[in-house]
Amino acid sequence: MKSIVRGGGLMAGAMLMLAGCGSVDGKREVGPTSSPAPATGAADVPVKLGDPYTIGGVTYTPADIPDYDDVGYASWYGEELAGKPTANGETFDPSAISAAHKTLPLPSYVEVTALDTGRTTLVRVNDRGPMVGDRLIDLSRGAAAQLGITDGVAAVRVRRTNPPAAERAQLRAGKPVPERIATPDSLLSILRNKAKSLPAPKGVAASTLVAAPPAAPIASGAAKPGDDRFIVEDPGAARPAPGPAPVAKPAPAKPAAAAKPAQTSPAGKYAVQVAAFSSEGRANAAARSVGGTVTKAGNLWRVRIGAFASDAEAQGALGKAKAKGFRDAVVVRDR
Repeated sequence: MKSIVRGGGLMAGAMLMLAGCGSVDGKREVGPTSSPAPATGAADVPVKLGDPYTIGGVTYTPADIPDYDDVGYASWYGEELAGKPTANGETFDPSAISAAHKTLPLPSYVEVTALDTGRTTLVRVNDRGPMVGDRLIDLSRGAAAQLGITDGVAAVRVRRTNPPAAERAQLRAGKPVPERIATPDSLLSILRNKAKSLPAPKGVAASTLVAAPPAAPIASGAAKPGDDRFIVEDPGAARPAPGPAPVAKPAPAKPAAAAKPAQTSPAGKYAVQVAAFSSEGRANAAARSVGGTVTKAGNLWRVRIGAFASDAEAQGALGKAKAKGFRDAVVVRDR
């Protein structure tokens, strides 16, 4: 397995150090040992990018791509590099929620989704690697454990994100943030199909890395409901063939269950649009977490807080919604 770069010479304005880690099962395989780490704490500035570099005949060009979103395979590494310097000069802690990536800025924040379960967590990228052609990202032991990855490699989605300052501080301190809500089945199906089209890691069948679990993903009790932002309907979902019209039987009609109506007020022109979900159950869970209400909007279930008589009141509710993890929430005005 080819080595990855740990240390400085790839970083602009920093001295380079070359160490290895093409890892599976958290075990270091090749490469010299890094020198002791500098006594520096984790920080988000300055952000380092670095010049193009070549390892094993392959040239990698670091790039600042705000909407980076890719599917591939993840490995993980652990104690063999504990206390050694990462590529941006921090000290590697195997239990922290961090990762190595070939080209993203250091540091960066990404949401990593395990495609077999749909579990997603926020990870801080502070290192370079893995320099193995069939790997997209190298997770710390702590990040892998949070996703349920305990051995070998796993199919993942890596999506760059811009988390709140509180979550950044939590990860810089080496502490995990709560898992995101499990990815919807419809989106997982799309991501798994994409992963199946990629070359599988040596000695591993791709089908074993993207197999669907027996039941639909269920949100973790520690998950943040606002992070279920994907509204994806599967256009290929099977529909039952039309059959003969049933014979009507005289029976009292039962009223259909209706969604809980949104609260309104004659003087309330403002409301907080929290999120929209393809699942009524998830919408209800989100509404309970923020004290909001649910209404049906086409094929989606919309969660709102309000109404409020003034924009100032709505802004206060907006802050509470975002504190609960609904970063895309906005104030809307009914006309």
